[in-house]
Amino acid sequence: MAIEPAGGRVTVHDLARAAGVSLATIDRVLNARPGVRPATAARVEEAIARIGFKRDMTASMLARARDIRLAFILPEGTNQFMTKLAEAVETIGAQARAERVVFDLDRIRSIDAQALSDALDALDADTYDGAAIVAIDKPAVHAAVARATGRGLKIITLVSDLPGSARRAFVGIDNAAAGRTAGSLMGRFCPQGGKIMLVAGSMGLIDHAERISGFRSIVSSEFPAVSVLGPVEGQDEFTLTYERTLAFMGEHPDIVGVYNVGAGNAGLVMALTEAGLAGKVRFVAHELTGPTCAGLNSGVIDVVIVQSPEDEIRAVWAAARRLVLGPDAAPPESPIEIKVFLRDNLR
Repeated sequence: MAIEPAGGRVTVHDLARAAGVSLATIDRVLNARPGVRPATAARVEEAIARIGFKRDMTASMLARARDIRLAFILPEGTNQFMTKLAEAVETIGAQARAERVVFDLDRIRSIDAQALSDALDALDADTYDGAAIVAIDKPAVHAAVARATGRGLKIITLVSDLPGSARRAFVGIDNAAAGRTAGSLMGRFCPQGGKIMLVAGSMGLIDHAERISGFRSIVSSEFPAVSVLGPVEGQDEFTLTYERTLAFMGEHPDIVGVYNVGAGNAGLVMALTEAGLAGKVRFVAHELTGPTCAGLNSGVIDVVIVQSPEDEIRAVWAAARRLVLGPDAAPPESPIEIKVFLRDNLR
């Protein structure tokens, strides 16, 4: 059935006629209220796409009994990137309040699947619309995400994804591409080949595993003279990274490069210094923090691969609006940009 809207704007009345349902049913579908059969909801959604109906997000928010409320569950500890991410939650959250979106921040033990599961289980679906989590690829976390989704919460993974889970969206860089970038740089840094030490926080973090996979794929296909060792897992902590990488360098004093896919860079720089390798091996790291900026300025670190915490929190904000209010509630998602910093372009 053709729809000829008056004045060129498609209204809810036009939508009701196109879908063959009542205005009350349209209201329930647009505001995600219960009482609509799945087949009827699908018919309304099809009509929305067919006639070009645009949801009025202001009206949708006014129809809600409460603000959109989102919990951010982030790791605590010495990982300075996570500190920057938490600061971005506070900064962007202040802006989101103008659109009746509320951010709550919860810091939990780093790389602790049980702590993350417990935090998700504690979220009340009558209070929260969803949560953004730095995911850990463990069965307990998959199960907690499924339980939260079953209660009606929209779960968004942030920085580190959880493929195969019930999460609704992922916000972060293409971590495999970041690893390939590091591999391409390292291969060019070491044209004669040699041993490269890989350092990770935990292989239970998908972002770390994907970066290493991307790194290995480029090195094996394009730089066969390079030998990849590790990874050494330092749990993104200063002391553990220092102790484990120093011991590894004692066993492999002839390494020519280091790629750290996670945090713990201050401990790694200390280990390199103690081993007499600081400034003598090529070093690629992630995220602009105090230790990586100091490493770039001193020449110990050659390259830092960067993602913007502020851009990622804004992307979570947009994703939450789309999930709660519908696909027209925010612009379509766009990839988070991967940036590369050397000492020469460090701000």
